[in-house]
Formats: sequence, structure tokens, C-alpha cells
Amino acid sequence: MACSIVQFCSFQDLQSARDFLFPQLREETPGALRKDPSKTSNWEDDSWGAWEETEPQEPEEEGNTSKTQKNSWLQECVLSLSPTSDLMVIAREQKAAFLVQKWKHGDKGKEEMQFAVGWSGSVSAEEGEYVTSALCIPLASQKRSSTGRPDWTCIVVGFTSGYVRFYTESGVLLLAQLLNEDKVLQLKCRTYEIPRHPGVTEQNEELSILYPAAIVTIDGFSLFQSLRACRNQVAKAAASGNENIQPPPLAYKKWGLQDIDTIIDHASIGIMTLSPFDQMKTASNIGGFNAAIKNSPPAMSQYITVGSSPFTGFFYALEGSTQPLLSHVALAVASKLTSALFSAASGWLGWKSKHEEDTVQKQKPKMEPATPLAVRFGLPDSRRHGESICLSPCNTLAAVTDDFGRVILLDVARGIAIRMWKGYRDAQVGWIQIVEDLHERVPEKGDFSPFGNTQGPSRVAQFLVIYAPRRGILEVWNTQQGPRVGAFNVGKHCRLLYPGYKIMGLNNVTSQNWQPQTYQICLVDPVSASVKAVNVPFHLALSDKKSERAKDLHLVKKLSALLRAKSPRPDSFETEIKELILDIKYPATKKQALESILASDRLSFSCLRNVTQTLMDTLKNQELESVDEGLLQFCASKLKLLHLYESVSQLNTLDFHSDTPFSDNDLAVLLRLDDKELLKLRALLEKYKQENTKATVRFSEDADRVLPVKTFLEYLEYEKDALSIRKIGEEEYVALGSFFFWKCLHGESSTEEMCHSLESAGLSPQQLLSLLLSVWLSKEKDILDKPQSVCCLHTMLSLLSKMKVAIDETWDSQSVSPWWQQMRMACIQSENSGAALLSAHVGHSVAAQMSSGATDKKFSQMVLDADAEALTDSWEALSLDTEYWKLLLRQLEDCLILQTLLHSKLSPPAAKAASLQTEPLPRLSVKKLLEGGKGGIADSVAKWIFKQDLSPELLKCANKERDVENPDEPREDLLHLAYEQFPCSLELDVLHAHCCWEYVVQWNKDPEEARFLVRSIEHLKHILNPHVQNGIALMMWNTFLVKRFSAATYLMDKVGKSPKDRLCRRDVGMSDTALTSFLGSCLELLQTSLEADISRDEVQVPVLDTEDAWLSVEGPISIVELALEQKPIHYPLVEHHSVLCSILYASMRFSLKSVKPLALFDSKGKNAFFKDLTSIQLLPSGEMDPNFISVRQQFLLKVVSAAVQAQHSKDKDPSAEAANTHWKDLNWPVLAVDLAHHLQVSDDVIRRHYVGELYSHGADLLGEEAIFQVQDKEVLASQLLVLTGQRLAHALFHTQTKEGMELLARLPPTLCTWLKAMNPQDLQNTGVPIAATAKLVHKVMELLPEKHGQYSLALHLIDAVEAMATL
Repeated sequence: MACSIVQFCSFQDLQSARDFLFPQLREETPGALRKDPSKTSNWEDDSWGAWEETEPQEPEEEGNTSKTQKNSWLQECVLSLSPTSDLMVIAREQKAAFLVQKWKHGDKGKEEMQFAVGWSGSVSAEEGEYVTSALCIPLASQKRSSTGRPDWTCIVVGFTSGYVRFYTESGVLLLAQLLNEDKVLQLKCRTYEIPRHPGVTEQNEELSILYPAAIVTIDGFSLFQSLRACRNQVAKAAASGNENIQPPPLAYKKWGLQDIDTIIDHASIGIMTLSPFDQMKTASNIGGFNAAIKNSPPAMSQYITVGSSPFTGFFYALEGSTQPLLSHVALAVASKLTSALFSAASGWLGWKSKHEEDTVQKQKPKMEPATPLAVRFGLPDSRRHGESICLSPCNTLAAVTDDFGRVILLDVARGIAIRMWKGYRDAQVGWIQIVEDLHERVPEKGDFSPFGNTQGPSRVAQFLVIYAPRRGILEVWNTQQGPRVGAFNVGKHCRLLYPGYKIMGLNNVTSQNWQPQTYQICLVDPVSASVKAVNVPFHLALSDKKSERAKDLHLVKKLSALLRAKSPRPDSFETEIKELILDIKYPATKKQALESILASDRLSFSCLRNVTQTLMDTLKNQELESVDEGLLQFCASKLKLLHLYESVSQLNTLDFHSDTPFSDNDLAVLLRLDDKELLKLRALLEKYKQENTKATVRFSEDADRVLPVKTFLEYLEYEKDALSIRKIGEEEYVALGSFFFWKCLHGESSTEEMCHSLESAGLSPQQLLSLLLSVWLSKEKDILDKPQSVCCLHTMLSLLSKMKVAIDETWDSQSVSPWWQQMRMACIQSENSGAALLSAHVGHSVAAQMSSGATDKKFSQMVLDADAEALTDSWEALSLDTEYWKLLLRQLEDCLILQTLLHSKLSPPAAKAASLQTEPLPRLSVKKLLEGGKGGIADSVAKWIFKQDLSPELLKCANKERDVENPDEPREDLLHLAYEQFPCSLELDVLHAHCCWEYVVQWNKDPEEARFLVRSIEHLKHILNPHVQNGIALMMWNTFLVKRFSAATYLMDKVGKSPKDRLCRRDVGMSDTALTSFLGSCLELLQTSLEADISRDEVQVPVLDTEDAWLSVEGPISIVELALEQKPIHYPLVEHHSVLCSILYASMRFSLKSVKPLALFDSKGKNAFFKDLTSIQLLPSGEMDPNFISVRQQFLLKVVSAAVQAQHSKDKDPSAEAANTHWKDLNWPVLAVDLAHHLQVSDDVIRRHYVGELYSHGADLLGEEAIFQVQDKEVLASQLLVLTGQRLAHALFHTQTKEGMELLARLPPTLCTWLKAMNPQDLQNTGVPIAATAKLVHKVMELLPEKHGQYSLALHLIDAVEAMATL
């Protein structure tokens, strides 16, 4: 047992505190590199602008300097930690951060204490003042029920302005005091300690404040009462704001230090009383030979300062020479609700409002004069300057550091230096006081000293801790002349914290019942973000010559070296170990040595047993008084465990094989099943075994199930003569159970002998049952491969159930047996459904067998007594327990079928699976299904459907009866079986709803997978009940879609066109291609909601049922239940959003330019967007402004033109559309006409434009069909006449043939002039045959009335076309 440094706390986020105090040290890392990869889906917070510009890397030397600054920042801060470790203050200049204690789960799953920032802000109240010192003082609770923890912690902060301010843990200012106009150099505190000896003077609590030329001491009792009153005032002011309570004034003393040049630090020693000799010596030195001497020595307060001229100064203030000053308190209450300021008479000031600053600064409080106090003597050292002083816990020694790298140990009473260390520049020092543990003493013969027995007083040892940051070493020294007892390499950027006080507010009465958990010294490491404590054992203070402990430690080290030897000598190895352990004297050290021997994996079992037996025999041969009872019990318990290990190992090594044949009939009889039930069970297990393809890792231990003796001893322990299993992990638990029962379950070891050995060793039947089930349930694959193990389990379970304390004979027959309930709970919690189902059948069979045996016994007695009523009661009790088994068997069978389905895979490989679809599904258990709520079963199947990417039509087909012509695939068989097993939980609407939600959740994780959202909408459309459909659609919109939809709207309205990929990723969180598909899916969802709202009144709300076996499910509410709770949508508002979505979709689909979607709507329409779809909003009504209608019409015409062009290009080049197969295209002309109705645009204009675009692209046949839908045929004819002229102009003027020129010369001049005015470039397709143009001219003639102005022109065109047709 040597010195150790142990981490007892860590920082949750120390970097945030550093960045707050040192803004210049914040890491300027590009956003793309700084982001957490796990948060890439948080598209709202991404900073895509950081992709464009990155900061150039700094040179390597500057990077190293920056790294050093980032690690050494704590050296520049004012740091204080509460002695109770519940609060830490880190301050610099005008800022401070308060870190509070929290318990959190660490990386290894264990809870650990962490410091987290509880409050941070500025603590400066005056301009230009900085923090110079801080203290965290815990205040004792006044409640009688307190357990030793402080009531609260006060933070005291000193400033360069001279102010001392007091805060709560949440940063609320309580008091502010100005006692001197110089800056505060140091704050130190002293709390009450019970005197160790009757002659030691009892010290009062105080807070001492050091100024450059003065020391102010505040009485601890007065400060404690004032702080409590101020804290109560804060609470009352926060609640009401109108109560003013005047706290009691503070009692303080102010000493003006004289005859000293510079003061850096100080130590308040407290009240001391001189001995008569020292009194006469002091009087002679001060008053000379004739000085008068009082009969009683005066009480004096001693202060020691460090600085220069003198290096250390000793001051003595006579008690009673000056009256304590009473400060008139001004209370400042800082809260969110109110701020009350009391009148200041002597300097207590608080926060000031802006309009009061000037007046307050002009009226500075009057300073009380300091009482002069001259230095009595000092240690002169003109070349050196003291930097710090640290007082020891017993107030007898003090450690002083200086600027020459020395650490000097002072005797406080004599005022002399007694020891010096050199070479410790910038050293930080502290003390550790250790009290001897009386139980570790070893009495020796002939030792009559008071320390030779366990009844004497405890000895106390003091150790000096020195941290040298330049060397990065922490040393522990034995004072006053002892050696160095410990050294640790801890880094060069740490801070050593030694408060030197404990909890304020205790006295000689209250402190006796308190046992506060306080630390003495700790080390804060900013690099590892941890706080470490230094542990020093008491025996290191003893000299090596007289320390038996040191000899024992030497023997322990020798034993450790022997155990680590590479090639131990087998002949003398055991003998050497015995000699070493017998030579050790201390019982605790002897126990430690035996533990190290038993923990060695290099010693044989026989060696461990012999060593332990030898030590046991030696202890028994000693006198009873000198034998340590704890060590004796420890040896006895280890010997029992070794004997148990030996007996189990022997049973496992015996050649034991059962020759009893095992048939299916035997299994049916054993499990109490008929042939049909057995065949069903076999079929279920066979399917489960085929689909459960999860690979199992086999270790070397799995082959023979041999457990090392070292591991065996770690797993088991004896407590009060009872053998128990330690708290070990699941794998260790299974390993121990396999060591006991695996051979028995395989029929290779005697089950009866094994149970007898374990029972006689002291293991309870409940522990054995738990071990047995853990092995059975974890080794599922091996068990399913060997059915005869069921018979072995039946035998083992029967033997365990017949043990004495397994099933209590006095148990109420009408209640559930805890024994069988334990087994049922293990099956319920198991994720291996096959093994759990088999064990439940075995448990049911054994329970029925034992119940029938007990019933037969009772029946014979009842027949004798002729008590028919008692017979009826017994059958009711049997029926009650049987019902629990039947319910469990039904649940396990359901879980097995569901687990088999979830492990099944598609025969043909699906399309390229996304990364989210390759994640393994969690294994199921009955407990998980019971805790998963009513939707837990459907949710599990939906996850499997998502992983397999099954289409909604396939789910519908699997629910139907089998088709003889087309046999189902295996997955459909399993899915159909699941439908039959869960007719309510897997009802089609419920399953589609969960699939819809699962797909949209997975899409939200990776929005680039647009097909997930498309498939989600497909499942939504397959939901038949409109109530469920409406609720799911509304939840999808509110949860996942509306934010991205609004972001896309504002982005497109900002850029005025379809945005580029980079902008889409930055603002919406997905690519431009994914955004197009997203808008199409939003449009389908809104249209589905409109259709569902229409049919809501025609269909009743569905009733959600649950299977009988799962009526006791608990957990979160299901998706379907949430959907049914949704309000109905407001139809016009959804329609309004559908129009906007159509506009956005068209703009992205056809990459339209010069389109601002929101510009198509007025203010009412814009305000209604992105509101709750169930709310009633003010929508546009009446006639629209013609300017809006004109803009809308231009947009719709663009959409029609782009749609016809896209269709025409797809007909010409089908490969051009291959890249856009991820979205389903719409009938855009029909959608444009529908939009025209909502946007108050003439639909006939859209239809005419559509006909013109078709003819312009040469699709004359489609154009002829579309003409029938046009209302104003005359206007259409005029438009088509122009198009005809463009075609003829291209044929005549652009071909330039001889025949064409001759024909042109024969045409009428009017027609020639008109044709020359035509622009054939407006045509999208100029390669139309002349026959089609002739047909178009005749169609125009049909549409034009004879009185029309262009009718004659059309007649000339007919002649021209006919003439061209003959060329």
C-alpha cells in the first residue's frame, strides 16, 4: 500500500468554460470539419457557407505554441474548489464560471461524478475591476436531520477595486463589501476543528482578507448569520419583491501592517497562548529588563506574511486591545423578479442601475481606520521574495515558496525555518493529514506503550505535497525530516488545490454528530479534464526501522515478483510462497497477499489449495486472542470455494453417458403434449432454426466448459456462512452456469450428484435455477441441435424443485408460486425465443407433475375426511397456476413466429439497399413486446418490411388465401402465418400505418433517399380507413415535412428560379434532385388528405382490438391511436397548400426560371401558408387583382410549354428521361387547368395554349384531340392559322428550291406578304410533313366562321398547300 493518485471527478465540458474565459483560444475550425458526423442530418443547423472558404493552416511552430497556450490556460485563472467537492469556480478578469457537481453515465456505463457549468457570466460591477481571489465556502445546515452535506455553498470573490462580493451557486449577488480601497490580494478561510488535545486552544471561524498594507478578519459566526439572512431575503424578494429584511451587521477587525515593504500572501494562525517562559522572554525583548509581567499569559492572534523586507513577517495582535468594528450592511438582491437595495452606512454596496452610477461613485463609503500592527520579527532575505504560504492542518507548520525555486518549512510557534527544498520553481504546495486506523495495529509481546494496543489514541501524520509544474511532477514528503514517500508524473499544466478549511457554521456540539465527506488536497488537470485526489497511507510516516508494515510491504513486493517470474521452479515454488505469506505479520497485508496468490493464473489448483490450507492451519494453531477473525473467515471461505471447484471439476471429468433411448413419443409424454401439438412445436422450431442464421462466436472455453479457478473465485463469495454469486456481467454469469450444468444438460455428467454437491456447498435453489436458465437460454443453437437435452433439463428442474427451500410447503395454494414465477420471468425476458419456448414447456410439465402429486396426496386425505369442498379449492389453485403457464406458452409461441419472420430474408436480392436498410433488427422478447405498447408488434414487422423493401401490394397479397397455381414464397408463408397469429395487431390498415411511419422516419435520417418518402406515401394511400389515413398524413406533415417545405418555398422565392444543388443542401438539407421528388411526394400527401377528408363522414372510426394473449401490454401509445386523436383538417387550407406545392413542384421539375412562387399570392394567401392544417385561416376570396392574374397566367403557360417539350423530348430520346425514374410524372396539362380554376385564370387560355404547343412540336394527332376541350374555337383558329403560316414560310423560304420559288411567284401578293411576316423560328418542330399541314389548314377552315377577317387568307392557304403537295 503506497501513495496513489486517483481520479474522483471529471469535467463534462471544460472546453466551453475555457472558451468563455478565453475567447481568443476558441478553435477556428471550418464548419464542415467541426461538425459531429452523427448530426449531419440536422439540416437546419448546417453551415454550408463554410464549404466555400477554409482557413489556411498555420505554421507548425505557431501550432505548437497555440497548443501550449490552450493547455496552460488554467494557470492564468483564479481557481477554487469547495472542500465538499460540490462546486468549483474558475474566474479570469471580469468573468467567472461556476461548475456544479452532477452524476452521469460514463463511457463504461458506470455512473461517475462530473463538473458541469451551472452558471457563467460577468461578476464585475465597476469599470476596470478584475477578479483577484475566490473562495467556495460550504455552509452547514441547521436541520437536525442533516447527514453531513452542506446546506448550500457561498462563493466569495475579491476584486482589484477592493470589493469583496458574496454569491450563491446560481450567480445571484448576496452582499458586496468595501473595507479598503486597495485591491484584494488574497482570501483565506478558517473553519471550526475539534481540538485534538485538552491543552490546545479552540480556534474560532473567520474569513481573512489581505490587502497590500492591511488584513481584515471577519468573524465566522457573524458572516454565517448574515449570509443565511441574505439568502432568505433573495428567496423572498424573488417571490414577492416587496419585503425588506435587514441582516445582522458583520463583526470584523482591520489591522494596518507596518514595517514591511511588500506583502504577497498571508496566513492567519489564530489565537495562541504563550507558555510562562515564552511570556517572560517576549516581555524582556519588548520592555527590557524591568518589564512588568502579568500573572496570566495574554491571548494573541498570530499572522504571518510573505513578501519582501522581511521575507516572512510575524505579527501578533493582543485580544481585547481593540474593539471589533460593526459594519452596517447594504444588501443587494439580484433575481429575475426584483432587486432591493438597503441603505449603505459603512460600505456594503450592491449592483447599481445606470442612472445611479455617477452619484454612487461620487459618494464612496467612509473607510474605517485600520489599527496599526507592527511586525514583531521576521526572517530577512533581501535577495528573495516570498510568493505564497500554506499553513498545515494542525497550525504548527507552514510551507513558504519564493521566486528562487525554494520551498521552506517554517515552525510557526518558534518562527524559524526547519527545512528547505530547492529546485521547485513556481511550486504549488499543500498538506495532507492522515489519522491512523486503530484496527491495523499489531500488538507485540512486551510492548506496553499506549500505541501498542487498539484501545489507545489515534496517531496523526502530516505530509507535504509539492507540485512542480515546470517538471510536471507531484511529490509527497514526510515532515519534518522524513524522506520523500511518493512521486507522480502528472503533466505541466495542472493546478494543485488545497483549501485548508472545511464547512462553516459548526461548533463543538454540532460537529460531533457530523461526518462531512471533504477532501484535503486535489489536482486539476485541464488536459485530461479530470480532478484527482492524493491518497497517502499512514504507515509511510513511520520510520523503516520500526515499521513492521514496511517489512510486510517488502514481502508483498517480493511475492508479486515471484508470481510474475517467467520460469518458476516447480519444486520450490510452492514452498517459497508459503514462507513469504507466513512471514507477513499484519493481518490486512496477509489478506492482501493471499488475494494476490488466488488471483494469479499461473499457479495450479493444488498449489492454491495447499497454500490456503497451510495458512488456515497456522491461524488455527495460534492463540485465539492474537488471531484476526476477519482473516480466519476469509481463509475458510476460500477453502470452501476451492473444495467446491474440485468436486465440480471431478464430476465433469467423469465418463458418464446415459444409455436410455429417446424418442418422439417420450418427448410428447415428457412435455404432456399430444401428437398434433408436438408436430406444431417441431414445425415452428424448425422454421425458426432455418431463419435464425445469426452466427455465434465459439471460444475455446465453449468446447469443454472449463472455468479457470481464478475466475471461479472471482464469481463466488461467502457472506455469513452463505454462498452467493457476486454482481457479474451476463457473459460471466453464463460461464459460471456452463461450468456447473453444461455437461449435465448434454447427459455427460450425473445430474443428481451435481445438484447434491451444489446444494451442500450452500448455493440456494433460486440461484441454481437462475444459473441453469441462463445457460439454457443463452446456448440456444446448441440446444436446438440436440433435442435430448430437453429430457436433461426436465430432470435437472425436477431435482431443483424438490430441494427444501425451493417451493415453500406453507405457500398459499391460491397464489402464484415465486419459484415458478422466477422461471416464467426468465423466459419472458429472454431474447432467444426457441430456447425460451422449450424451457417453458418443460417448466409447465414439471409444475403440473408436482401439482398432481401434491393433489393426489391431498386427495387421499380428503377421501378419508370426506371433505368435498377442500377438493374443489385445490383444483381452483391448480387451475390458477396453469393459466399463467398457458398464457406464457401462447406469448412465447407468438414471439417465436414473429422472431422467425424478422430473421427471414428475401430469396431474390432486392434493389441496391441503402445503408439504413442494412442495419440489423433488434431481437424480440415477450417483455419487449409487453412494454412496446399496442403498436409494438406492428412496429417490429414494419421495420422488417422496411429492411426487405416490400411493396404494399405484396402485403395485401400475403393476407389473402394461398393460390394453388402460384405457390407462395417462404417469406409470404411466414407473413401469412404472422397475419393469422396476430389478426388484430397486424390488421392491414394498422400495418400500412406503421410502415408509412417507419419509411418517413428513415427518410428523415437520410433525405437523399427519396424513394423512402415515395414508398411511405404509397403505404399511406393503401390505408382504407379515412380517419387513420387523415391522422397519419397530418402527423407526417407536422413532424417531418412542413419545415423542409417552408424552407424550400422561401429559397425558391428568394432566388426566383429552381435553386442549384449547393443552395438546396444548405437551406433544405437535400440535393436538388431529392428536393424535386420531395415536392412531388408532398403534393401526393396533400391530395391524399383531401380525398380522406371527403370520405371521413361516410366511414366510422375503427375500433382497435388486441389479441387475448397480449391484453396486458403497456407502453407508449401506438401510431394508429395517435392518428385517431388528430383533428380533422381544414379542407380549404390544405387545398391552398396543395396549389403552392404544385407550383413548387412544376418549377423544380421543369427548371423554370423567373418564377417567384409567393409572388403569385396576395397577403392573405401568404399569411395562411405553413399554419396548422387543422386551423381556420383567412384565405383569399372574391375577385383577384388583374396583375396577380396576369402573373399566374404567364406561369401556367410556362408549365404547359415545359410539359409538352419534356414529353416531346422523351418521345424522341427515351434515354434522356432514364435518370428521372425516381419520381412519377403527372399529367401536367390537366394539372395546369386544375390550377387555373384555383388561381382564377381562364382555363380556356391554358387549353388553347396547350393545343398550340402540341402543333408547334408536330404532335398534330394529340392536338386534334385537345381541340375538343377548347371553348373559344374562333380564337384558337386564329392562333393555329399563324402556326400554319410559320410552317409554310419555313417550307418556302428556308428550303429555297426552284419549284418552291415558282410556286411563290404564283401566290397572291397578300398571301406572300403575310408569309414573309411569319417567323418560322417559333416552331419547335419544323420537320412536319406537308400533308399534316394541309390537314391543319382544313381544320382551321372548319373552326373559322365565313365572316371572319382571316377566312379569305385561309382559302388562299388551302390553295398554296395543295399546290405544294403536288411538288
